[in-house]
Amino acid sequence: MSDTSGFGDVGGVGEASGGDAASGGGDLSRRGESGSRDGGGRDGGGSGSGRAGADPATEAFVAHRNLLFTVAYEMLGSAADAEDVLQETWLRWVKVDLAQVRDQRAYLVRITTRQALNRLRTMQRRKEAYVGQWLPEPLLTAPDVAEDVELAESVSMAMMLVLETLSPTERAVFVLREAFDLGYEEIAAAVDKSPAAVRQIAHRARRHVDARRPRRTVSPAVASAAVESFLRALETGDPQGLLDVLAPDVVLVGDGGGIKQAALRPISGADKVVRFMLGGIGKNKLPLTVSPTVVNGTPALLVRLDGQFDGVMAVRVDDGLISGLYYVRNPQKLTRFASETPLTLR
Repeated sequence: MSDTSGFGDVGGVGEASGGDAASGGGDLSRRGESGSRDGGGRDGGGSGSGRAGADPATEAFVAHRNLLFTVAYEMLGSAADAEDVLQETWLRWVKVDLAQVRDQRAYLVRITTRQALNRLRTMQRRKEAYVGQWLPEPLLTAPDVAEDVELAESVSMAMMLVLETLSPTERAVFVLREAFDLGYEEIAAAVDKSPAAVRQIAHRARRHVDARRPRRTVSPAVASAAVESFLRALETGDPQGLLDVLAPDVVLVGDGGGIKQAALRPISGADKVVRFMLGGIGKNKLPLTVSPTVVNGTPALLVRLDGQFDGVMAVRVDDGLISGLYYVRNPQKLTRFASETPLTLR
């Protein structure tokens, strides 16, 4: 497969919702996908709670469903695998004696974490056999995700890629501690380690992430302005306009999964990225349309070729300049763009 531009192949991907990850309780593992970001609130009053005739196990699971999905997704970088983890969590949850559970939220997070750890280890083998670069599965998110700075940073494509450099246990500890603010004892119960060991793992993971995370959080307005400038230059084929908005050390990563053409290796440097993108557009004879959207809480671009959904380009912005472009074309990772995915840290 040649390193041709991600713009050089028509995508036959329809804008359908995700696959049928059936749960053991009437698709309870998938409920709440159209709810608000606060569906996993600490008070248990999230989407779906208080429904007439619902049993306590069902009410608790549905109330915290968005939170559990966010935990699993941040640990895995795959919505499809996160849905499978929620199904496994539900099947175990319905067998629990609730009278013995002091904190239902903590118990559900513990089950989800353990199932996600198991899934993460099996995913490592899949990634080793993956064709080309592997990028996290992008999610169409609501405006309130972007407005929550902590949430937007924790699920951004840039941060998800940093998390990929951690070991499974380090990733679980970092996500639960830094994103969800769980205590060390609670995390220890989830990852089957002592609190002292969890403290050490958390310190090591935090130091590792801090050395690689985005240099500085930028406001949504600044990020949107950079993306709009990039879009205008791309639409007009203006190389200088692209160079003006790209950081000198910008990196372009493409993910076609062996199904769609994409660069097999990251492309680094503004000059190379501009030549690669404009060259790919020039070779393509089909009408190209690019429109702004919000993916994983940050500005992004939806790309269509000849009217067909081709891919999603997530954007990382540092100091007002674009420092990362992450173009997902693998159709297996583009199944959740018919509706927004609710996410929450609470």
